[in-house]
Amino acid sequence: MVLKPKIRRGCVNAWPSHVPMGVGLLLAVLLAAMQADANANGHVFRAGAAAVDISPTTFPVIVSGMFLEREATRLGDPVMSRALVLDDGQTRLAIVVVDSLMLSRELLDETKELAAEQTGIPTTRMLISATHTHSAPSAMGALGSRADPGYQRMLPSRIAKSIEIAAGRLQPARIGWAVVQDSRHNHCRRWIFRPDRLQESPFGERNVRAHMHPPHQSPDHVGPAGPADTDLTLLSLQTQAGQPLAVLANYAMHYFGSAPISADFCGRFGGSLAKQIDAQPTELPFVGIMSQGTSGDSMWPDYSRPRRKITIEEYTNEVAKVAGAAYRTIEYHDWVPLGMAEASLKLRRRTPDAARLQWAKAVLDQMKQEQPRSKDEVYSREQLYLHDQPQVEIKLQAVQIGELGITAIPNEVYGITGLKLKAQSPLAPTFNIELANGAQGYIPPPEQHALGGYTTWPARSAGLEISAEPRIVETLLQLLETVSGKPRQPAADPVHRYAAAVLSSRPSAYWRLGEMAGTRAADAVGEQHGSYEPGVAFFLPGPDAPGFAAGSRGNRAAHFAGGSVKVPQIEPCETYSVEFWFWNGLPNEARAVTGLLFSWGTGEQTQVAGTRLGIGGSADQMQAGRLFVATDGDADAALWGSTTIPVRTWQHVVLVRSGRTIRVHLNGNPEPELSGELKRSDTLGPRGIVLGGTAGTVVSEAHLEGKLDEVAYYERALQPEELRAHFLAATQRTDDDHSRENDSR
Repeated sequence: MVLKPKIRRGCVNAWPSHVPMGVGLLLAVLLAAMQADANANGHVFRAGAAAVDISPTTFPVIVSGMFLEREATRLGDPVMSRALVLDDGQTRLAIVVVDSLMLSRELLDETKELAAEQTGIPTTRMLISATHTHSAPSAMGALGSRADPGYQRMLPSRIAKSIEIAAGRLQPARIGWAVVQDSRHNHCRRWIFRPDRLQESPFGERNVRAHMHPPHQSPDHVGPAGPADTDLTLLSLQTQAGQPLAVLANYAMHYFGSAPISADFCGRFGGSLAKQIDAQPTELPFVGIMSQGTSGDSMWPDYSRPRRKITIEEYTNEVAKVAGAAYRTIEYHDWVPLGMAEASLKLRRRTPDAARLQWAKAVLDQMKQEQPRSKDEVYSREQLYLHDQPQVEIKLQAVQIGELGITAIPNEVYGITGLKLKAQSPLAPTFNIELANGAQGYIPPPEQHALGGYTTWPARSAGLEISAEPRIVETLLQLLETVSGKPRQPAADPVHRYAAAVLSSRPSAYWRLGEMAGTRAADAVGEQHGSYEPGVAFFLPGPDAPGFAAGSRGNRAAHFAGGSVKVPQIEPCETYSVEFWFWNGLPNEARAVTGLLFSWGTGEQTQVAGTRLGIGGSADQMQAGRLFVATDGDADAALWGSTTIPVRTWQHVVLVRSGRTIRVHLNGNPEPELSGELKRSDTLGPRGIVLGGTAGTVVSEAHLEGKLDEVAYYERALQPEELRAHFLAATQRTDDDHSRENDSR
């Protein structure tokens, strides 16, 4: 049974997302007229802000945030509840950010009821989230930690108090926003292991292909498992005289790390930003707020580089400096419309089967203390929680503030999920606040479940159904359409200069591999779509060259980690070409064949028939790291290139076959990297092609461990001058490139 979300609207200017576009346009015009009329009738935009100390007063206090429970005996720095209340004359709403690891739905529902009694703001117009500091008092149970009952009891009234004070401070205000990319302070913390370095899950299965926090420049890993959302967004409120009143910032950074009790980076940010923007003390203090973005798989270290020595104060000041520069670009509005809608969504949990439940009970029967002291004990107890509560209901929200959109998600959310919402939102900009209105653990996109690791292991910390993430994304997009009255945007792969050059050569099929979700590798020129097999991660950075610059996110590629793309409907022909970019992340000595890039045949045949292009490995040390072409499973008949391909670098390659004659060109060189004849053409081979691997079981362990991008297939021989032109379109700088670089400085 499909459970549809129940949407409750908390705004006066909302209409259903299914309204036809012509009607929607008319409604948008009417709304604009209503807004102008509202200003003419004296409606004033008002805002109020407050910060209330929610630090514990009794010690010791339980601290969650790690596998096992901890206690704190002192206060390092205060933890706060920071609230904004906004009012456009018709709609009043509250946005609250609390210095806490996570807050339960039940606790926050109680908080909202208290605040509604005190302020008259409906509970459906309140968004309350946690910053996810790992050094706060425990407000709800998590893995090996209990909630601290005394601290839990005091929180609702204190959080509600921050809303009450903010509502009492409402005054005429100006509002504006800005977004800046900050890729220096936020990186994916979840990395893909080499296939010969897999780790074991708590359930005894050696299937962990991706895990968090690798060693810096780890030889056991290939690369990040996903993209980071590097937007730093600011929503700024000023008095009508231009005095800073409050800033709500949003950035996807998991936490920095500090001794408890501490608000960590998010708690320090407001004070540091106040110095950057010269927010002078007035009768009402400036309230700087940092909300948690989609940071489930991101954090501040860049594991591709040597470890950076930096303190939490230095880090906070660096981010605040970036925010301060963005703040100075903000244009303010005297009035904007507000809207808010929420939906309830029921989701299943991934409950243990009989064997796992038996294992869990056996482990717990041997546990001699009340609280778990090992990973086995933690995950055994979690299986009972899932078994006893197989279904949950979550609350999702969307907020409209003029043309700005906000989504609220009660989960730890991967960066790619945040990017999906931003790419498709009808409001621009949009930002996402995670761990809002409850906490139901990580929501990995479906393809990430195949890679395993901590953020996928079934527990309350990551226990929702595999389809939870796409269902949540769809519900939030519906809510954004509801509050904005506009349709969502298509998640399009931008046509950059290189893509335009390829399209001008009229390929028969073109798989750009820039997907963010799903199982279809779309053919950009026809209907010969491929399918992603399990073991492929989406939306990783592609080649970084001038000709790929398009769109705010840059060029994107698929990362192959044991999976492939199969295109079964391609018919073999006497003459064809295949052109693409590849990035190999596996050392050449790791296995016999370093990686297969392209092959014919999508069936389950045991032997490999048809041409295949790959990178040599340890089977022949003289040829390790060099491109080869082979056919019919006959390695002795292979053709070999002369260039050793550097690891972790992007390369452009073109394979051309005409009958028995084969040539391969590397990086736009008109002279072939390899050429020769192989005794059978693909017209006698199997149907369909495989990108990043092969269907043959003999060499299935030689799938590519790395990335592919912009794969074009031609039913003709691509000429050297054409492939050279394509490569130059990607790599040559133009006057426009220089102008764009100067503007960015």
